[in-house]
Amino acid sequence: MHKSRITAAMIAGATAALMLGAPALADDGTVLTTDSLAGPAVVVGDTISAGIATGTQAVFATAPGGANGMKCTGSSFSAVVNDNPAAPGAAVLGSTLGLSGCTVTGIVGVLGVNSVTVNNQPYATTTASDGTVTVTGTDTAPISATLNLRTLLGSVTCVFVANGNSISGVADNTDNAIAFTDQQFNKSSGPSACVANGYFSARYTPVVNSAGAPVFVN
Repeated sequence: MHKSRITAAMIAGATAALMLGAPALADDGTVLTTDSLAGPAVVVGDTISAGIATGTQAVFATAPGGANGMKCTGSSFSAVVNDNPAAPGAAVLGSTLGLSGCTVTGIVGVLGVNSVTVNNQPYATTTASDGTVTVTGTDTAPISATLNLRTLLGSVTCVFVANGNSISGVADNTDNAIAFTDQQFNKSSGPSACVANGYFSARYTPVVNSAGAPVFVN
């Protein structure tokens, strides 16, 4: 009996020591964190943003992977975080896209770009734990862009709408990037000087929160 009491006391003591010496169990990590994977949660209401990757351009090509079309040296992506649930899951955001410094190459009769306007922003956006970024418009407020172009016959206006009213990108934790590749837009209105389709590609990095901390996807 005495031996049993000693053994029980030793087990209880060892258990208590282990409990005191072990770190507390962390809460489930959120989909979007800052500083590192499984780092502090990105706060709901905060804005995350990124510019175009250094040395690259945002491109609306006339064919997938093509060299001709509209190219913009300035572009930015930003999004207000509306929901950042526990991972795995999908964060909900409202995103906006900016384009500037745009020129046109390889389109017959088109001399340049007067202006580019991305319409109906912000767009409903989700970032899933697998890295998929989905941007979606609505029937009354589709994902669209209005291009005012200089042509041999004067200025023309072209309106393009995202195919299926949605575009998809991929988040990459290696350099805290969001990349879109050959996302199809279709001409909604405009004369023959406007090409039938545009394929949007851009890589934005680093994605940071309002304090400048890098954002990771979990």
